[in-house]
Amino acid sequence: MVSVQQWTGREARALRSALRMSTRAFADHLGVALRTVAKWEKLSESTQPRPDTQAILDTALARADAAVHGRFETLLTGAIQRTRGRADYETWTEDIDRVIVCLSRQNFTFASSLLNRWLGPHDPRTLDDKGLYLYGRSLVLLGDLQRDQGAILGPLSARHSYSNAHGLFTALDIPRRTAQIELSLAVVNEMSGQLGASARQYEELADDERLSGRDRARARLWVGTALSKEGNNDYATRAMSTATREFEDLGEPEDWSVAQQKLALAHRGVGDLTRALNYIGIARQSGTVDSPMQRVRLDTAHGHILLSDSATRNDGLSVLDRAAQVATQYGLSHQLRSIEGIRRSYGDPPAALSR
Repeated sequence: MVSVQQWTGREARALRSALRMSTRAFADHLGVALRTVAKWEKLSESTQPRPDTQAILDTALARADAAVHGRFETLLTGAIQRTRGRADYETWTEDIDRVIVCLSRQNFTFASSLLNRWLGPHDPRTLDDKGLYLYGRSLVLLGDLQRDQGAILGPLSARHSYSNAHGLFTALDIPRRTAQIELSLAVVNEMSGQLGASARQYEELADDERLSGRDRARARLWVGTALSKEGNNDYATRAMSTATREFEDLGEPEDWSVAQQKLALAHRGVGDLTRALNYIGIARQSGTVDSPMQRVRLDTAHGHILLSDSATRNDGLSVLDRAAQVATQYGLSHQLRSIEGIRRSYGDPPAALSR
């Protein structure tokens, strides 16, 4: 026979359900006020009946038949599991917030441990919608981590994590999250060298109403990024300039600063080093986020521009050295490969990066 050491509203509700009584009938059965039963129902495990009422509940349970005891045990077990699940979801949500902070600081080791704490033990097939939502968000953050570390292809890659998350959010019918992942997948395509495909994806997403205004402006900026890498700098500059105005209208100073950096590289691509240096100077002065990733990106762009002029080549190599050291320190493999590619294009051996 199941027994209760300490009655709370949760156990009282399970007993009422096991007896298959309404709240009024249960109150009459116990000889307590209807408002007392209503309080138990509302507050669940956060309220405890008075000692004399605890005894009344003990008696009601003891007098119940075996079928009631069986139902009571099943209902109580389910209620306890749901309570634990809610507590787990709260902790999971808090850990997701911690991961976001860790990724902004390129603290990949701690971010990975927090994500594996939840992705490892949980099978998405056993989760309810809330659990699936948190699982999907965790997969997206894992994809962000893998992308920032340069793992963009293969079974343990950003593309794989994003694709799995896309399936979950599609099933949950959350269009905004689904579109955001499509934007991230376009970034992966760009990083893997599929510049034309990524530019087309960005263009479609730049007008996609599922995305926020900020995300649409980012997509437009990244159209320019992909096209600039293909050498189509005129169209790239126009797309970037449009995105820059959108960031200004939206009041997004950090995105606006990043756009200045992208414009600098586009102008370097057409040989306009004066404007390139002007834009990179604005980006360096206006940035509000001082993360290792952004420092590496700014220094890489600045070094690339300086290398383009024989008069500032040594300065450019020095700036790239600094960027490479930070990229190595924080495990930013994709950025390090970009730096090596720039140096090789100017005839400088990658071995210099080890200094």
